[in-house]
Formats: sequence, C-alpha cells, structure tokens
Amino acid sequence: MRKAFAETLAELASEDERIVLLTADLGYMALEPFADRFPKRFFNVGVAEQNMIGVATGLAEAGLIPFAYSIIPFAVLRPYEFIKNGPLIHRLPVRIVGVGAGVDYANNGPSHHGLDDVGVMRVQPGLMVVAPADAAQTRSALRATAKTPGPIYFRLSKDEKIAVPPLDGRFELGRLQTVKEGKDVVLVAMGNIAAEALAACELLATDGISAGLSIISSLNPSPTADLAALFASVPLALTVETHYLAGGIGSLAAEVIAETGVRCRLVRCGVKDIPTGPVGSVPYFYERFGLSAARLADNARQSLAKLRGA
Repeated sequence: MRKAFAETLAELASEDERIVLLTADLGYMALEPFADRFPKRFFNVGVAEQNMIGVATGLAEAGLIPFAYSIIPFAVLRPYEFIKNGPLIHRLPVRIVGVGAGVDYANNGPSHHGLDDVGVMRVQPGLMVVAPADAAQTRSALRATAKTPGPIYFRLSKDEKIAVPPLDGRFELGRLQTVKEGKDVVLVAMGNIAAEALAACELLATDGISAGLSIISSLNPSPTADLAALFASVPLALTVETHYLAGGIGSLAAEVIAETGVRCRLVRCGVKDIPTGPVGSVPYFYERFGLSAARLADNARQSLAKLRGA
C-alpha cells in the first residue's frame, strides 16, 4: 500500500499545493513518487517522531495539509500526547500515516508490530481513523478524505501485493464494504488481513457453508448501522484483525451488538498476547495467531457446530 499511498498523494499534491509530506527518516524505496516530484514539500525530520507531529501541527496551523509518515508504533504511540494536544485539540488537518499494520514488520519483533493503534486512536473524538484493505482502496480512501478539515489517521500495510479483488477499491466513510454475501456466517475484517478472510470464505464454501465477508475500513466514523443490519441477518459473526482483541473491530462489533440488541453470536479473532519469543514471517504469525485462512475456516466450523448444538 505504500506505493499506492505515495503515488496518490503526489497526484493530490499536484491539485492542492497545501499538501506536504513529512517522514521520520524512513520511506526509502517508497516515498520517492512524492519526494522526487515535490522536493520542496518533502521534509525528513530525522528519528524524532514527536517533533514530526509538532512540526506538522505548526504547518497545519499555517494553512498547509501535512502528512506525517512512520512505522505504526512510532507514528502513533511515541508521539501520542503530541497528537492529542496538537491536531486533535485544535482540529487541524494533520494526516498521521502509520505503515506496517499488524505484523507486517514480522521479523523486527514486537517493537515494530502495529497491534494496538486502532484501540488508542479510535477513542479520540474528532479523529478520523481509516484502515484500507489493499492498494486500490488506499487510493480511494485518500481521495475520499482529501477535503476533510480535521485530523486523520491512516493505517496502512507495507505489503504491495495484497489485493481483495471483489472489493474493487470501494471506500465510503462510515460504511461497510460487503464483498461476499453469506447466510451461515459472516467474517468482518479490517485491513490487509481481509485477503486471508476471503480465502477462508472460499474454504468454507467447499464444505457447503455459506460464508460472507464484509470489510471495515472506516473506524471513525464507524459503520454502526451497517454492522447492526449485518449482524441481524446471520447467526454467527467472526471479526478478523491483526490487532489485539481489545479496542479493535472485535470491540466495535461487541459494542454494536450490546447497544442494538441484535441476536448474533460473536467470535473475535485477533491477537491475544504480546508476541514475544520466536519471530518469523507474516504467514508464520498469521498461523500462530489463528488468523491464517485455514485457521479462520476451522474457527468458523467449530463455532457453527457449537451454535447449532446449543
């Protein structure tokens, strides 16, 4: 998604000279489509993420639209107080861009994993939170939010090859994107793990299980009404996310079910513990967390069996 982000941002910058891009000394082999085209609007602040948000806040106060780019833990958690006291309180159009959703930086270990960002960002009133599922949706999301007057957090994957073809790049603030209908169970996914969820639906279909897939890419505003209608239409829902169980879309789904009273059994699929110990590839972590297509399909089968036996 990084390439799609940089290319689309450069396109938007050609239409709006207020757009500038800041990086905390990373993005090489990724941000060049913008940096090469607009060198005077590209700033490397060094390994100083808190200062980057401070600079971005000042630039926004001066009338610009700054995009502040770093790996998720450093874009979100390290400067969190600066985000809150700067663009959030003052309602400024700072765009925080966190790359490496979930365990994209797998071999770098937990210091580089983005597993708690949605939990801390979606609690902030006035902060738009967007988590595209693939490159095509990244392009759509950037364009759809280009005129937003307040702050935005973009949660991006660094994987350039992830694609969810049935999604076809669709994005709308505050809405779900349904890519597959299902009557027995629905998987609700956030971000690039949607590709695994789609593969799980295909595995379930071979067993005669009608499994649907809907994607949440807009966390704030959240698709509350769409989720309530979706959960009312199926007996079982699995939320799928490369995020801790608390604070992400599993929590959002539970909130919707509790507040609307719809009758739907919810199973939250995500990361339960801090991933210390051995590291490996992204597929290794997906299998370890129960988020691979095969593990998700097994979870859905077992959950349906329990539900039908109850």
